[in-house]
Amino acid sequence: MSPPAYPLEEDCLDEAFGPDGSPRPLYRELLEELAGRDLAELHDRVGAEVAAAGLTFGEGRPIPIDPVPRLIAAEEWERLEPGLLQRARALNAFIADAYGPQRIFDAGVVPRRLLESSSGYAPAMKGLLDSEVPAATVAGLDLVRDSEGELQVLEDNLRMPSGACYSLAVREIVAPELGGPVQPTGLDGYLEMLGEAIREAAPQGRDEPVAVILSDGPENGAWYEHERVGRELGLPIVTPAELEARQGCLFARVNGRRRQVDVVYRRLDTDQISEPDGSPTALGELLLPALRAGNLRCANAFGTGLADDKLTHAYVERMIEFYLGGKPLLRSVPSYDLGDEDARAAAMERLGELVIKPRGSFGGHGVTIMPRASETERRDAIEAVRQHPEQFIAQEPVGLSTHPTICGGELQPRRVDLRPFVVSSAGGEAAMTGGLTRFAQEAGELIVNSSQGGGCKDTWVVENLQR
Repeated sequence: MSPPAYPLEEDCLDEAFGPDGSPRPLYRELLEELAGRDLAELHDRVGAEVAAAGLTFGEGRPIPIDPVPRLIAAEEWERLEPGLLQRARALNAFIADAYGPQRIFDAGVVPRRLLESSSGYAPAMKGLLDSEVPAATVAGLDLVRDSEGELQVLEDNLRMPSGACYSLAVREIVAPELGGPVQPTGLDGYLEMLGEAIREAAPQGRDEPVAVILSDGPENGAWYEHERVGRELGLPIVTPAELEARQGCLFARVNGRRRQVDVVYRRLDTDQISEPDGSPTALGELLLPALRAGNLRCANAFGTGLADDKLTHAYVERMIEFYLGGKPLLRSVPSYDLGDEDARAAAMERLGELVIKPRGSFGGHGVTIMPRASETERRDAIEAVRQHPEQFIAQEPVGLSTHPTICGGELQPRRVDLRPFVVSSAGGEAAMTGGLTRFAQEAGELIVNSSQGGGCKDTWVVENLQR
């Protein structure tokens, strides 16, 4: 039943079709339904619904949504979920430790130079985090499926991960368009989990804490998400200009009233609360007095960007063993710490085979995929690593699996990743079932990030229907 126009790509796994071009059992029902549809009309109708819903990302442009959902077997998700929770728990333990006793650095498990050189480290937050309240309320972990079918963690996002509400919106648009026996699990409950975690982050003694979303406003690329969280959880959205610091407290004008704020759900593009010389930024002048007085907490806290450092990713499996005393349930894509002499020597011998990433970058910016780079790009990347090795990591390349995507009215393979979301609170961790699948719009392209034009797919966790 494989459409003759569907060209399997070499050296990677296609999630819907086997190597011989036949549908995988999990996808058979869905592909049969799609075979009877006008795919161009389906694509256009979904696009119109996206525009009507105001589903935008970055500079107010509608985000590309593909109607063909990605399917994950329920039994695979049952194996995957514990690994997601374990990883989020270890990373939160690392953040609390880094701004507290710093045991992992003293033990030599993670080099102290990570802390000293990370652009995500916020020294002003040292001593201000409560180890009982996870600093990263929301974690988004970027997973890729290798040619053997294993999902591995490519990157960790704990600073301010976007995408959870896009998952909800994509489900609302795509699921009604596709009938048949294949149906996804519900996403009900994610926003409720988030709202509860935000309230639980409040300082002790607040029976009815006042929480706000701190945003840049409509110019923020993820404004759709800010609006939706605010609307559904009843949280006011405020900008820094609407905040006032006074006598160790933070106040905001909420519904015409001046209210003391207990929790800030941070969704600003700005991440710095202190200057390089230690003096507070304008944002720090607003928030630090209340944070230091114990009258305010942030969800996701300032300083969580330390966990987004690409060098941190290289040590997460060691963190799991150090803090949790167990083996990692979910593997990381192997990374090389180029600031370590031995690791650098090993990487330099085969640098042309690896992926070079600046430690502080995000959204795929500055990444050089050496096997695919031009001669000039390769030469520039090698020289940059030689000049400043401590500013980069090298990572083993992963082909990224492909997934059927409607292009020009036909199904064509496009590379995909998966961003599942974990919500953490003092009571524990919980994951959204599924998450957001992102796809590259061009054939063979490996960068799927929305900030670079990538699109989104619904992610369905389903029972494996075999006939």
